[in-house]
Amino acid sequence: MSESVKPYKDSDLSKKQQVTAMFDTISKEYDGLNRVITFGIDRKWRNKVVKLVAATHPKSILDIATGTGDLAIALAKTKAERIVGLDLSEGMLSVGRKKINRKKLSRQIEMVTGDSENLSFEDNSFDAITVAFGIRNFDDLEKGLKEILRVLKPSGIFVILETSVPSKSPYKQGYNLYTKYLLPLIGKLFSRDKSAYSYLSESAKNFPYGEALNNILTEIGFINAMALPQTFGSATIYIASK
Repeated sequence: MSESVKPYKDSDLSKKQQVTAMFDTISKEYDGLNRVITFGIDRKWRNKVVKLVAATHPKSILDIATGTGDLAIALAKTKAERIVGLDLSEGMLSVGRKKINRKKLSRQIEMVTGDSENLSFEDNSFDAITVAFGIRNFDDLEKGLKEILRVLKPSGIFVILETSVPSKSPYKQGYNLYTKYLLPLIGKLFSRDKSAYSYLSESAKNFPYGEALNNILTEIGFINAMALPQTFGSATIYIASK
């Protein structure tokens, strides 16, 4: 398992509580900063996730750590009858609900407050489950994955989109420089929470990726786990089934 990285090193709160507070604080600026930090490439990655999910023709989708709902909204293209976006941060969900209302998708997409490690849904509830840039924020990764496996239907698809670390030069060196110096600087300049983007950078580097995460998925009980590196390895899409 990865080293536990928390947003606020001087706080006695649990990682889950700290992450919730952090995203509540940065919720209104998160979308704009995300576009700047990823140079807009995150939209391309999300579209790939949507295509993978759409190919399975799901009727129901659960988007965990949905944040402001970018992926949940994009998943509307799958024509799924029911899409649930779940997140601990009510601040992020509030921003997401406004976006969903503007796009007139409120009949298809429901945004709910919930804990990925204690899902309130019954076993075998969803045809597809997705997590974009949120799995490294789990307090207990193994527990969260077990819950996801529980509520995923047999033969259902599970897709993760998460940052990773390039392994080849010069991309590895460039990524390290960007995440160590530029990313925290952008966060300090534009965010009300100076610790938030340092945490996002540090947690990405400490989180298992590639085969390491595939192995964890397999140990939990997922099958056909596969890693698909994106943009020189700066992000990875993982696919697994039940």
